[in-house]
Amino acid sequence: MRAQQFFKMVTTVTAAAAIAGCGGLPEKTDETAALSTNDLYAQARDAYESGDWSKCYRYFDVLQGRDPFGPYAQQAQLNVAYCYYRDNDTDNANQAVDRFIKLHPDHPNVDYAYYLKGLINFNDDLGLFGRFSGQDLSDRDPKSMRDSYEAFKTIVDNFPKSRYAPDAAQRMRYIVNALATHEVHAAQYYYKRGAYVAAVNRAQQALTLYQGAPATEEALHVMVQAYQALGETQLAGDTQRVLAATFPDSPYVTGKPRDGAKRPWWRLW
Repeated sequence: MRAQQFFKMVTTVTAAAAIAGCGGLPEKTDETAALSTNDLYAQARDAYESGDWSKCYRYFDVLQGRDPFGPYAQQAQLNVAYCYYRDNDTDNANQAVDRFIKLHPDHPNVDYAYYLKGLINFNDDLGLFGRFSGQDLSDRDPKSMRDSYEAFKTIVDNFPKSRYAPDAAQRMRYIVNALATHEVHAAQYYYKRGAYVAAVNRAQQALTLYQGAPATEEALHVMVQAYQALGETQLAGDTQRVLAATFPDSPYVTGKPRDGAKRPWWRLW
């Protein structure tokens, strides 16, 4: 017992001496504490305009907390979300914009909030950068792109006259084909590994969920190949006829390269 007390005393003395030796731990100062609301807003705006995104979201966050019912509060909430987005902090950006939409569903700029939510979750790596060698694309989760689609759809459906509606509509078409391409990549992955039933199922999912997307041409071709590998000649023939009727100039129908430059997967249809 005495040994334990002695050890505790030595530890305490040693820690105290260490703190005293280095002059104690410096206290972290809040650089915004002495700023008025107007000065805080001015510095937050300067950070916004100069692209200092870390300072931007910190200062706007302090501003909305200090004066939650003031003239800058609601715009500050939106700016926090935008600055997190530009700083590539997707989680905090989503939390901030969702909070704004929940608190201010009738705000005059709520269409921009939905547009920002769409941008936060918008990315093209499902299509353009998603075909990495050896990667199991069937395990990838396209949830963020679906969230982006729903946000843009809200603008198109509920705010058709919004200045953001035309761009939102274009991005929706892009997302649909990106998601369809994701399904086709998964179908190709299964086909190459001999999982032909799984390949058919994923290709059918692309056709069912994303009708009219250019990627469905490849989905039909994968189905033809998979049915042939399964010995289902009737189903393979039926699917080939659907492919020919839907994409008559397809290389999978004509046996020749398509005239002109190949249509990129992301082309809006």
